[in-house]
Amino acid sequence: MEKKLYVVGMGPGHVDMMTGRAMEVLKSVDTIGGYTTYTDLIRDFFPDKEWISTGMRKEIERCRACFEEANKGKKVALVCSGDAGVYGMASPVEELAPEFPEVEVIVVAGITAACSGAAVLGAPLSHDFCTVSLSDLLTPWEVIEKRLQAAIHGDFCMAIYNPSSHKRHDYLQKACDIMLAAGASPDRKCGIVRNIGREGEEGIVLTLGELRDTQVDMFSTVFVGNSNTKIINGRLVTPRGYSI
Repeated sequence: MEKKLYVVGMGPGHVDMMTGRAMEVLKSVDTIGGYTTYTDLIRDFFPDKEWISTGMRKEIERCRACFEEANKGKKVALVCSGDAGVYGMASPVEELAPEFPEVEVIVVAGITAACSGAAVLGAPLSHDFCTVSLSDLLTPWEVIEKRLQAAIHGDFCMAIYNPSSHKRHDYLQKACDIMLAAGASPDRKCGIVRNIGREGEEGIVLTLGELRDTQVDMFSTVFVGNSNTKIINGRLVTPRGYSI
């Protein structure tokens, strides 16, 4: 009996931005698991499936429950927003896999917020870039601070995930202060995209100095350009280096 657990990146949330491979897998499985906010986005498209949904901070329980269903012989998909391997569940699933040696784990790529959000703004990540999450639930703030400093010292473009929450309302301001202290100009070009791929999607471009005093929410992804990033016709553009 085949025992398979798919870890599926569902992209920003709308089925139009889900890869064909992801859609094919979700149609084929018996059970779909995931964080309730994400399963609610796709539940209507798969009415014949069994569902495993848990709230925030129940990640390991959710992964184990999906493994247990797969171990019974059911085909199971655990969905994540964006890409399952970028701040998603692919890593904990792979870590748990030795407990379920008969279950094959298959990771299905999705479109992460760095890519889908960048497309809204123009071309902010067209040269070397990194992603940094400002959530310190699992990563000490001291480590996040070092990564922000290193990104500025290396002149990377950045996609900043989890820039704010109810408990972390000032973290983006703190991050901007760290980048400015590390040598970034207040005029460095930046952008914010909210509700990527969902109703109410909106993007704005601004400077790092302006970003410092801008309030964002947990549905936002922040983009920080490198020293060569420009605003062209209202679009955020990081040159590749071609002679234009």
